Amino acid sequence: MNVTLPEIDRLKLAETDKTKSVTILGSTGSIGCNTLDLVSRDREKFTLKALTANKNVAKLAEQAIEFDAELAVIADDRLLGALKEALSGSDVRAAAGESGLNEAANMDADWVMSSIVGAAGLKPTLTAVRRGATIALANKECLVCAGGFMMEQVKDYGATILPVDSEHNAIFQIFDFEHPETIDKITLTASGGPFWNTNVAKLADITPQQAVNHPNWSMGAKISVDSATMMNKGLELIEAYYLFPVGKEQLDILIHPQSIIHSMVSYVDGSVLAQLGTPDMRTPISYALGWPDRMETPCKKLDLAEIGNLSFVKPDDEHFPSLKITREVLQNGGSAPTILNASNEVAVYAFLEGKIGFLDIAKIVEKTLTKLSFHKVTSLDDVHEVDEHARHAALELVTGMSK
Repeated sequence: MNVTLPEIDRLKLAETDKTKSVTILGSTGSIGCNTLDLVSRDREKFTLKALTANKNVAKLAEQAIEFDAELAVIADDRLLGALKEALSGSDVRAAAGESGLNEAANMDADWVMSSIVGAAGLKPTLTAVRRGATIALANKECLVCAGGFMMEQVKDYGATILPVDSEHNAIFQIFDFEHPETIDKITLTASGGPFWNTNVAKLADITPQQAVNHPNWSMGAKISVDSATMMNKGLELIEAYYLFPVGKEQLDILIHPQSIIHSMVSYVDGSVLAQLGTPDMRTPISYALGWPDRMETPCKKLDLAEIGNLSFVKPDDEHFPSLKITREVLQNGGSAPTILNASNEVAVYAFLEGKIGFLDIAKIVEKTLTKLSFHKVTSLDDVHEVDEHARHAALELVTGMSK
């Protein structure tokens, strides 16, 4: 059973006579950098509480000094000395490790961007949730691995989740939360990656270099491969179930190669509402950053006449076995999505390292799911334990395939 988003406290967030304080968990990645780009265009409206990064000391220190952040946190404890040195002469305080990340999340920022990649983002995001923060969520693992638990915490502590993924952000903009019974279905659109119209027989020969060459979006290697297998869309399907009050059977996926329509909501009267825009992550980030108002962005304005045509294709399981797997995982629930996410990460990185083939990614995920039992996830400790077991099982499968 999914949990609805908290009631919107628009009066609290619509105060125009005060600046909005911001913390960015994962400031040196693409989401974090795009967020700071938007902040830099209207500095009077924002103050920076904390910025965090994994290992990029130079970039983190540069950002923290430029934006006059109170705290800069490097996740790797061994780099604390280097960070302090890089911040010398400034008023920015340095911290490191898990304790530093949680300190950053616990600061009294009005708005927190959760964009730490992977399971490392779970605990600091939960910390922000438990102080009732407004959280712009870009970390998939929070809902894929711990969706039920995380949304229960959101409800219990009065936090607000604003989805940043372009698809979920699109749905958020057009979903009638006051009348969810009028929703017929949600359709997540997908670019289809570089291989949606490639002959199935040729997929076995796909190289990592081909798989990371996304036609529309500039992304990291891992998420680019997920787009090529459409595993990312399966993960987004799971996220959508926890974000929006609809049934599992009301979630659909449609390939839309132009990436102009970012998602659609169909209503019982036959109306279909869609959110359109050029493929630029600053649009959904700005919607979350300015919410409940809108803010100007430097994004290219949409010109439908210039584009000319929008096309749509229904994805098939032969091309994209990951979609069939994720639908089954959504039905099973519990720890199944955690196993899915962990085994997929192992398989994708094995593919990028040349240890397995492109089609082996889905095979490893499917086999890992059959090897492990499912149970209800009730804490982050549960998530980490399941994640560890799934990675171990997936690595064994990779070793067997690469011999």
